This record gives sequence, structure tokens and C-alpha cells, in this order.
Amino acid sequence: MDQKQLPKLSSYRWVILAIISLMDATSSYIQYQISALATQVMPALHIAPAQFQSLLMAPMFIAVFLSIPAGSLGDKYGAKKIVSVGCFVSIIGAYGRLFATNFATMMIMLLLFGVYMALLNANALKIFGSWFKQDTKLAMGVFFASASIGIMLTQLTSHMFPSVKAAYIFSSTLLLILTVCWILFVKEKPEGEEIPPAQAQQAKPESAMKYFKVVARSGKTWLVGLAGGLGVAASESFSGILPQAFAARGMTPAAGSMIAAIATIGSLCGSLFGPGLINKAKKAKPVMIVFTLIGGGLMALTWYIPLGLPLTIALILGGLFGAMTGPIMNSMPIQFPEVGPKYAGSAGGLVSTVSLLLSSCLPTVIGLIAGRNYEMTFIIQGMFFAITAIIIGILPDANGGRPRK
Repeated sequence: MDQKQLPKLSSYRWVILAIISLMDATSSYIQYQISALATQVMPALHIAPAQFQSLLMAPMFIAVFLSIPAGSLGDKYGAKKIVSVGCFVSIIGAYGRLFATNFATMMIMLLLFGVYMALLNANALKIFGSWFKQDTKLAMGVFFASASIGIMLTQLTSHMFPSVKAAYIFSSTLLLILTVCWILFVKEKPEGEEIPPAQAQQAKPESAMKYFKVVARSGKTWLVGLAGGLGVAASESFSGILPQAFAARGMTPAAGSMIAAIATIGSLCGSLFGPGLINKAKKAKPVMIVFTLIGGGLMALTWYIPLGLPLTIALILGGLFGAMTGPIMNSMPIQFPEVGPKYAGSAGGLVSTVSLLLSSCLPTVIGLIAGRNYEMTFIIQGMFFAITAIIIGILPDANGGRPRK
């Protein structure tokens, strides 16, 4: 497309991006408080390591069931309404953690908290596609980076609170404030932009199931979800196990959390700058494959790298290369002719469901295979991550195709 033909983008898009990214960062912040405060949470709840892993993955588990209907309902009724409902449910779950004294109660609260994460992730591509159009990959990169920021801030700040309850109150109140910002300031599309045909035809609107059926016939969208699931499963499992693995190698909890937080800088930079770097390549596919293999290789070698500066550098580089392709992959469905902006919400829901189903189950599979053998755990995680390179090779080149109008 000629540069002169590109649509002019509203400056208000940065407000939209800021609010959504802060909400995503907060979701990671709250989810990973369980990991950062594990030494206090596990004894208080009287739970074993397997139950701890279940709690860590609970917000993602609920998204497996909600993402597809969330995306389809977002296509039909609008993303803002759907996500707003989810935010209120999640606020209940976030504050409810203060009253959880056992595994079952905490599981329920974290499942409730995960509702808005599922609805937001399913509809993010649709909202960004409306506001950023040709720059959607850039917006997705910032969105992905915000999750890394949330994890990093959790690891850096959780030990600063006087108690676990104080940490919970802070993060829950932050979510409440952002919910108010979402309701007051977020708009689904720029003023004057045409409403998609299905939403304009109020007399006979298409059913949410029809939206999903259209997307379900897209094999490429399923592949994007599969790649996302393998990548997220490996990355989430890797991030969640780092503090325990560092402790097994003789580090204090504070030192381990600090290195894990510093290493997250790599993921942050990869998400922010990866899409722009890959877009400059004539063909994105070879570059994405190489970056993916490097990220998976460094992940697999983590246990063998000496502590200190070498390990810190390796973790930063692993996060950098591992995060570069994620935003590109997740923005691809809107470019597929059978999807386009009209079905972007349903496509986002399908991708989220497949990704989260795998990312919820595979860490458990890794744990069953490797047990407490951290060496084997890192190797398996690296292998899962590297497999996504095969899927990248099958999909169309990300720098080929254009979004459907």
C-alpha cells in the first residue's frame, strides 16, 4: 500500500493503548503475586507445590472457557460492554483474596479475577485494529510488553509490602481505578468510522455463534493459536519456576527475584522493538524462525549457565529473542482474508482459547515429566518454545498480505 493512501490515525489512540496496556500489566501483576509471595502464601494456605501451580495458572484456566464467547460477543455487542462486565467480576475476585484462607477459596477468587483478563485478551486485536489499523502490530507489541512489565514489577515490589494482605489491597485497588478509566475513557473506534455491517443491521443481527463458525473454518487462525499456546506455555512456566530454581542453586529469595525481574527487561524490549525490526525485513518468516530458535535454545540452557552476570545476560537475551515474534503472530489473523476486522474479536477469542488451553495444561505436563529436576524442566520448556518455529514456517509471511477493509 502506498504511504499516501494510509489512513490518518487519531491521536486518541494513545489513550486507548495506555489504558489497555495498564490493565494488561495489572493482570500480570496480580497473577504473579502468588509466585512472588510464595514463601508466605503457601504456608498460610497450607498448600503443596502442585496446588501452588494450579493457583498460579487459575486466571489463565478460566480464559480457556471464556475467550471464544468473549470474542464473538465482542464482535456482536461491542468490546467495551463485554470487558466492562468482566472487570466488575474480577474486582470481586481480586479483593476476595483477602478473605481466602484455604486452597479452594483462593482458587475461586483467582478464577473470578481471571474473567476480565480473558475478555480483554480476546478483544484487544479488534480494538487495536480499529484505532491503529496499519500500525496494529506496534500496538500489539506494547500490549505484549505490558505483561512483562507487570511480572517485573511484581517481582520487584511484592517483598516491599508489610504483609500479603497489603499487597493484595494495593493491586486490587489499582484494578478498580483502571476499571473506572476503562468505562470513562475507552472508545471502541474513532469518531466517524463506519460501524461493521453486522452491528449496523440491528433489525437482524448475526448471532455470536455465526461469528465463531466463520473463524473456526480458518486453519491459519488455529495455527496461530497453537503457536501462541506453545510459546506462552513455555514462557509462563519458565517465569513461574525461576525463583524456585534459583533458590535450588543457592540464591536467596530476594536475589532470585531481582535477577528474574531484571531478566524480564529482555521480554519487554523484545515485545516493544521486535515488530518494528521484523517489519523492516523483506521477508519476516526467516527472521522470526531464527529469533524463535535462539530464544528456545537459551531457555533450554538456563540451568548450565554460571550464576551472576553470565546468567543475567543469558536471561535478558532469551527474553529479548523469545518475545520478538509474539506480537507479530497475534496480529496476523486480522490480515487473513477470511477474518478481517469484522471477525477479529472471534479470531482473538479462538487464538486465546487454544493458547490458554495449552499454556494451562503443558506446565502441568512438564511438571509431571521433570518433577523437581530443574535441569530437565528448562530443557523441555526450551523444546516447546522452539517447536513454534515449525508453525511459523507453515503460516504465510507476516510481511506479505494486508488487512482486509
